[in-house]
Amino acid sequence: MTASFAVVGTSFGCLTHVRAIQAAGHEVRVLVGRDPVNTSARAERFGIPRAVTALADALEDVDAVVVATPPRTHAALVFDAVQAGKHVLCEKPFAANVDEARRMLAAAEAAGVVHALGTEFRFAPGQALLARAVRSGLIGEPRLVTFLLHIPMLAGADAGAPEWWNPQGGGGWLAAQATHEIDQIRTTVGEFASVSASLPHVVGHAWNAEDAYLVQFLLHGGAAGIMQSVASDRGPMLFVRRVVGTRGTAWTEGDRVRVADIDGTRGLELPGELAVGPSEAPPADLMRSTYELLHASGIDFGPYTRLYETFGARIEGRAVPADPVLATFADGVASMAVIDAIRRSASVGLAVNVEQ
Repeated sequence: MTASFAVVGTSFGCLTHVRAIQAAGHEVRVLVGRDPVNTSARAERFGIPRAVTALADALEDVDAVVVATPPRTHAALVFDAVQAGKHVLCEKPFAANVDEARRMLAAAEAAGVVHALGTEFRFAPGQALLARAVRSGLIGEPRLVTFLLHIPMLAGADAGAPEWWNPQGGGGWLAAQATHEIDQIRTTVGEFASVSASLPHVVGHAWNAEDAYLVQFLLHGGAAGIMQSVASDRGPMLFVRRVVGTRGTAWTEGDRVRVADIDGTRGLELPGELAVGPSEAPPADLMRSTYELLHASGIDFGPYTRLYETFGARIEGRAVPADPVLATFADGVASMAVIDAIRRSASVGLAVNVEQ
């Protein structure tokens, strides 16, 4: 038995979602896009039977809808899908703000559908194993969390950004990248209590959105931490995922996890159930913008394929592994609460509590 999908969005929707759904053994029956010519061409490219320009025309013969469009359009599409009784996977950033996110969650729960959030890196082997190790108590009580990412993607003054990278559209690098890190910190260490943040503009661009963020945070369990990322750093790439606890430290090195404690430093063996398929790059000719090139390595393909295996099993009523847990709209609400708090903190220059 396979689930049938309509995918809304012809950019990331095709670069990753369509390919991962098909790799997971499910069927994409309809592609929904704004431009009829482009939508038809991409549907044909990926073997999708139908191409339409309105979600209403796609709902009749599918089990589930994937919303992979700019954030400001998510709510209306989600409401239409769940009111039609369709299961929904929505990309992140989930909503315009936490209030809209709560309405989306309430609508999905009232409809009784399976709802999921596109946080594919829960299924990335290194992140999944790090979360499992920390939650197991291997390093004791977490006390310090460090998440760093510096990349050169937007270092050029002429580097393009998606149309939603503006205050009205949903934000810039914070919404694009920090939503992943917030989810990883929540599932690895615990819930956010407060944040103190700044949103720098490192390189001057034509678009009006931050290309960096710096967030100091406190978690309810007592741990403190920092999330820092910049998409305009011309220096060597910097990637750190590290948790220091009362009995040791755990960190990732790619998809490997290492631990240092009183017994020395060692690598953790990856359990077979956390392995995913290899990276698979999207077709190069479909990546037309600087931002789309972020997906050129295809590192999200394996984790997204595993996510769709899990989502499809939930739709079909089959049992799914207990770990990693599929993110739901409730996680979208929690993430948006942190994003809203970060924006408030950056605006007023003070620490801000995160709404619970």
